[in-house]
Amino acid sequence: MKYLNKAAAAVLLTSSFFAAGCGQVHIGTLDSSRVQQDAPQIKAVIDEANTKLMEAQKEAQTKFETNPNMTTEEAQQLQMETQRKLAGLNQMYTIQLQQKLDVAVQDIVKEKKLDIVLDSGSKTQPSVLTGGVDITDEVIAKLQ
Repeated sequence: MKYLNKAAAAVLLTSSFFAAGCGQVHIGTLDSSRVQQDAPQIKAVIDEANTKLMEAQKEAQTKFETNPNMTTEEAQQLQMETQRKLAGLNQMYTIQLQQKLDVAVQDIVKEKKLDIVLDSGSKTQPSVLTGGVDITDEVIAKLQ
């Protein structure tokens, strides 16, 4: 029974290679850390996010300083509110960043007819060691 499952899986895998153009898969690579550093739209979102996060932290600090006699319960409540606000801001800006990056990458994927895009940005453990088409410069250009 196990043999039949493995054989069926092998047949499906082999047929998918033939259906995908005789085994040719077009792979793109993207250095996401370089995009974050060099793309003006991404840098603008990061700068705005950092500003809003700092403002929220300063606001909470001011509330703590203006009311030094608050109870432990009030302090915990304020801390929880601040953490929720910071988490919400962080999530909102993370989604914005991802959406901008996704749109730029998808445009280039369509232009270059790529099947897969892998992140090659990690210097310690890159996901792509060799090969593929580097689309980093095109993504940065789209995010001007």
